[in-house]
Amino acid sequence: MHPSHEQHLGKLNRVSGQVDAVKRMIGDKKYCVDIMIQIKAIRNALKSIEMGILESHMHTCLTHACQADKTQNPDLQHREIERIIKLLKKYD
Repeated sequence: MHPSHEQHLGKLNRVSGQVDAVKRMIGDKKYCVDIMIQIKAIRNALKSIEMGILESHMHTCLTHACQADKTQNPDLQHREIERIIKLLKKYD
């Protein structure tokens, strides 16, 4: 069973509001540092959501892959681990 990520919707809505606020700040020609502070807050919020989803994936999808019947799907565990490694390599 695939995990639900609905608990992150509230946070994503807040991030969306923060992005709109940054757009207004830019339109209002606000101070550069103030804009960058808001952008950093957005990045941190997104990182928190991202890590929550990754943690959920590891507790559900990866656990399922590790417990799967190796005779029916011998590469499932390896594929799931490789997906996570590939994803983590993309981080800056």
